[in-house]
Amino acid sequence: MSQIRTGKSRGRPAAASREDVLDAGLYRYLRGSRVDVQAIAAELGVGRATIYRWFGSREKLIGEVIIRATEPVLVEARTGLSGKGGAGLLDTFDRFNRALADAPALRAFVEQERDAALRIIASGAGPVQPRMVELIAGLIEEEAEAGTYEPPVEPSTLGYAIVRLAEAFLFNDAVAGIRGDVDRLREVEAALLGVPS
Repeated sequence: MSQIRTGKSRGRPAAASREDVLDAGLYRYLRGSRVDVQAIAAELGVGRATIYRWFGSREKLIGEVIIRATEPVLVEARTGLSGKGGAGLLDTFDRFNRALADAPALRAFVEQERDAALRIIASGAGPVQPRMVELIAGLIEEEAEAGTYEPPVEPSTLGYAIVRLAEAFLFNDAVAGIRGDVDRLREVEAALLGVPS
């Protein structure tokens, strides 16, 4: 006799969802607190193994949290701009970069966990950089499709260059004396976009 499958999974249902874990991580991140998987698991009544199954690692969880915190900042940077084309893109990227440079949660994370932060934020193997490249390239493509901007290279390549440049200015290159210099970052992004700064 064969068993009838009811579609229900075996075991007890999870006390919390993947979204609940993201919300708890975001709550901690935005307050400058460590995103601690053990504390989140205890708070939500789920096992750490469940959280790791959902996200793969603490770094991937934090990456998704940073994306969740950062995407609305880019939307806000784009909202209300009167400029179009390259000038509008430059203003968007400048507003976005300045907001990131001033973001207390991001600054706290980079200061508290520098090596992990750079892996999560500035590595193509991490979750943040590929998503940011996708978003920036999408904005460039929108302007190109609207006929308001002709990118000097493919939008994906230009998006990648814009993101990597911002990473260097915002997080990496203290030795070159450019970390946090958003005015110089705007000038270099203008040159990449082919528009006056």
